[in-house]
Amino acid sequence: MTSTSAEPRVRLAPTFPVSPDQHLMAETTRATLRVQSRMLAATRAFLTGQGFQELLPPVIGPVTDPGIRGSKQVDIDFYGHKYKLMTSAILYKQASLMAFEKIFYIAPNVRLEPLETAVTHRHLAEFHQIDVEIRDAGREDAMELAERLVAYVVDEVVREMPGDLELLGRDRDAFREVVRGAFARTTHQEATADLVVLGHPQDPGAEIDWEGEEILSAKTSRPFFVVDYPKGSRGFYDQEDAERPGILRNFDLIAPEGYGELASGSEREHDYAALVTRMRETGENPAKYGWYLDLARRGIPASSGFGIGLERFTRYVTGRTAAWEASAYPKLPGVVSA
Repeated sequence: MTSTSAEPRVRLAPTFPVSPDQHLMAETTRATLRVQSRMLAATRAFLTGQGFQELLPPVIGPVTDPGIRGSKQVDIDFYGHKYKLMTSAILYKQASLMAFEKIFYIAPNVRLEPLETAVTHRHLAEFHQIDVEIRDAGREDAMELAERLVAYVVDEVVREMPGDLELLGRDRDAFREVVRGAFARTTHQEATADLVVLGHPQDPGAEIDWEGEEILSAKTSRPFFVVDYPKGSRGFYDQEDAERPGILRNFDLIAPEGYGELASGSEREHDYAALVTRMRETGENPAKYGWYLDLARRGIPASSGFGIGLERFTRYVTGRTAAWEASAYPKLPGVVSA
């Protein structure tokens, strides 16, 4: 990671709007949403130019992603059957590769985050994700694509929207290293050791917590990848390294300047027997995943992919204090709003 001598700027929690019109009529909100719209257009242009097929993701299903860091899933009654609102479309991304080799979604997600995450600047109960999946690809392929996508989108905004960035007080020089690509890399083991040295009590066997991500993020001027999370820290679909038992073939992409995690991805487990074993190891009941395991039994393709949180990405590009400022109708954990 590239260190900077400058002190990370203090981010005070902004006042959550009391009404939708107060938020929507703010000039800073309008500028942020204009930038976000350009980011989405650039994302679609980049991915379709690389041969990706955009699909519309499901909003409900019999199961959804279980690996969601302590947040709760939302159940609905679907004609007498208990279905879930999507917390992540990961299982459907794998299934979609039976039709197309490279796919992406702009996917809505709902996660009832713990109340304490309302002050992290990064968590929302409702958000959108740029979801990407590539058939017969390895982790390095997914990381390289995520790096190029982020660089392309940021470069598009810097070149085409200087007025909005100026209105928002965002220094375009902050993106010089980003648009060049070649993001830094560290392992989970190295990152957790750094945090312990810095006085943050990070569990070496767990995902890096949001505060730890922010601490590491504030030390660098360009995005970086954290790779090789330990088995047990992530969902059953992250593939274990065949040559290094206990290590997962996955990654997080962390933004610089204290903005924290932008994306998560991995090489996917697709073998039926291995999936059942991993589900049981992570406390999941395989019977809940009947349709998915039936597909795996018949042969889900090997793949790698990632998801980029759109509101988090927008917050980083626009320099906003909190992710809710990058949503037209934000839903903060525990806050009843429109």
